[in-house]
Amino acid sequence: MPYPNNCPQLQDLPDLPPQEIAALPGDVLAVLQQESEAALKQAKAAKARLDGALVLKYGARIAAARRAVGKDSGTVRLRDGDITVVADLPKRIAWDQEKLGQMVERIRAAGDDVREYVEVTYRVAERNYAAWPRAIREGFEPARTVRPGQLTIELLVEEAR
Repeated sequence: MPYPNNCPQLQDLPDLPPQEIAALPGDVLAVLQQESEAALKQAKAAKARLDGALVLKYGARIAAARRAVGKDSGTVRLRDGDITVVADLPKRIAWDQEKLGQMVERIRAAGDDVREYVEVTYRVAERNYAAWPRAIREGFEPARTVRPGQLTIELLVEEAR
């Protein structure tokens, strides 16, 4: 759908106040939304391709630099002419919940304070909560806080029939 005359284009949006954008007709907003989603998708695809190329170009040198300093994660730096390549490989730690639970029980059984060793977090799946009998839900109500998530609005252009 082409823009009507004198309507802002996607590249104009960062410079416009939200009130001015909100005043645009719905069909123009729908086009801008579709174009922004397409541009974001294209930018993500371009970034993924570029990131892959950087791994191809520098990956072996980064791995060697990491081995040279005895690191399996973290940040290493190397030079490529006038460019400093900074490669960060963060740690992604995952704990086996069942085994942690067993350790917590051992700590408690030994008479130690579990909070000195682990952070304990309790969670209730909302689907489970909704399925509980009312009496049980009421007991949990004081511990439950409901906050709204992020509002999303999708504009659908109706095709002429």
